[in-house]
Amino acid sequence: MKYTFTQKKVKITDDLRAYAEKKVGKLDRFFRGESEAFITFSSERSRYQVELTISNGGMNYRVSEVTSDMFASIDSAVAAIERQIRKNKTRLEKRLRDGTIDWGTSFESDDDLPENEDEFKIVKSKRFSIKPMAAQEAILQMNLLNHEFFVFKNNDNDDNFAVVYKRKDGNYGLIEGD
Repeated sequence: MKYTFTQKKVKITDDLRAYAEKKVGKLDRFFRGESEAFITFSSERSRYQVELTISNGGMNYRVSEVTSDMFASIDSAVAAIERQIRKNKTRLEKRLRDGTIDWGTSFESDDDLPENEDEFKIVKSKRFSIKPMAAQEAILQMNLLNHEFFVFKNNDNDDNFAVVYKRKDGNYGLIEGD
């Protein structure tokens, strides 16, 4: 596995880096081929956050864990990625080419798996017209509706499909289609 470490408002020690490589390296058993792990360490008000993203075979797995101890945050992040893989085992087998993930590894418990893990359950469906507008207007509409995202046609980009969303840091993001 290839590792990329990023530090935000915190200095990581060699011991912490080695611990992270050891723990995240255990996830490599689920994959065949080379995987990449992007690990971001940050700290704010005595809370330590670890953001872990693993890329393999065109699929990305991402978690963010916050605790009062950086080592505990690493442990939580690795456990969360393992839960994601276990929970989506059947769906991942269907989407990925054969042999991308080695499912020979047994899991401790499959108790938290849904009964019918082949389907996602849609509990609500809506239809609405997508109107052309500027990104700033879309953000205003999103805030007025008190939503986390808003779909619109972007006037600034040939009326292409776009989504604005509110980020955890309080800023906004824009996703545009071709």
